[in-house]
Amino acid sequence: MLRHVTTVTPLGGHRLRLRFDDGIEGDLDFATFLEFLGVFEPHRDPKFFASVHVDYGTLCWSNDTDLDPLVLYSRVTGRSIEDLLAAENALAG
Repeated sequence: MLRHVTTVTPLGGHRLRLRFDDGIEGDLDFATFLEFLGVFEPHRDPKFFASVHVDYGTLCWSNDTDLDPLVLYSRVTGRSIEDLLAAENALAG
């Protein structure tokens, strides 16, 4: 089963602590991989970035932006997206 974010805790700056539905938890510094351009430009402001919430298992902000939980899970666990999808397909088939 593909994972969903269950809780998010802002840690200051562009850092968030994420917890997933399988109990995996980890901290990510989004400044190291998220380009604050286009629809993500408002996220450059740490106060706006900290206004994040979880909706339907993913991170969301008030400007209707969100981030794919598969990408977030990959970053927290250090597993590639391809590996996670292959594992999901093996369970389904």
